Amino acid sequence: MTPCPTDTSTTTQFTTKSNVSTENEREREEATTSTEKQRVCPECGGSLTHDTAHGETVCGECGLVVDEAEIDHGPDWRAFNSEERDQKARVGAPTTKLMHDKGLSTKIGWQNRDTHGKSLSSRQRQKMQRLRTWDERFRTRNSKERNLKQALGEIERMGSALGVPKTTRETASVIYRRALKEDLLPGRSIEGVATAAIYAAVRQAALPRSIDEVATVSRVDKMEFKRAYRYLGQQLGLEIQPPDPEDYIAKYASTLDVSDELEARAHELLQTAKSANVHSGKSPIGLAGAALYAAGVLTNEKMTQSEISEVTDVSEVTIRNRYQELLETADQKSKGVTPN
Repeated sequence: MTPCPTDTSTTTQFTTKSNVSTENEREREEATTSTEKQRVCPECGGSLTHDTAHGETVCGECGLVVDEAEIDHGPDWRAFNSEERDQKARVGAPTTKLMHDKGLSTKIGWQNRDTHGKSLSSRQRQKMQRLRTWDERFRTRNSKERNLKQALGEIERMGSALGVPKTTRETASVIYRRALKEDLLPGRSIEGVATAAIYAAVRQAALPRSIDEVATVSRVDKMEFKRAYRYLGQQLGLEIQPPDPEDYIAKYASTLDVSDELEARAHELLQTAKSANVHSGKSPIGLAGAALYAAGVLTNEKMTQSEISEVTDVSEVTIRNRYQELLETADQKSKGVTPN
């Protein structure tokens, strides 16, 4: 019988793979051994300590200097308090979504002075002005960047006028960036979508800001930004809960300067109304104003409906109707009757 011939190429491949794996294992063992040697003293086997002041690695038992002239990765300056640390630090500002380039680019300052603080000549000032113009052009190279820069400026302006925190403005800028990336802006104004983004961020953060307040600081009509807000919510799938009337209590109670007892009673009335589902389909601002008036009636604090109407920008008729519903719901609950 003729013996079966062996496949020499397959045997060579298996031999090569086994040799490579053996070499890799040997390298890992050597690396592990060298790491263990670095952790212990090569003379006495004691533990090693790092002397950062002198840049040395020293054995804590026999005093042997294992390594010296180590690289110090810390700053080259000393600071004794947070103010000195901030003044001496040479790093840039943190990145932010409120700038179209996230704050990574540089900008030529507006001061017409040199490094010594001396004023520039008229020729040098003209030169610096041309450089600033070109620097601004290079920072916004295309239409999308110019669009984003204008929109983020509007978000910053409206957020500052509404008194919302920086985190909410950051959220609004992220929403606008998503709308720009998904090409949802054609047919809509930049100001309208920016207003819709800031209102969506306010709603997500559960801040007590009404549509009328946002429309007051906006440069577009209220209906335009409401349409843009509904469109962004549908296309981007924004998870926004319905406004809670309790979120407005603290704001209006502070403006009216009422007592803590009245404010707590207003919260109780609204909680009772929500448990009975009386608040469904009603304006949260009207319910908040009615709760404050009803709480004033229960706590014997004098407060007229016209005062609340002026603060909440809700008609007196709405406050009168809603406060009666709140009192009826609270009375039915106290009697153990389930509201209709």
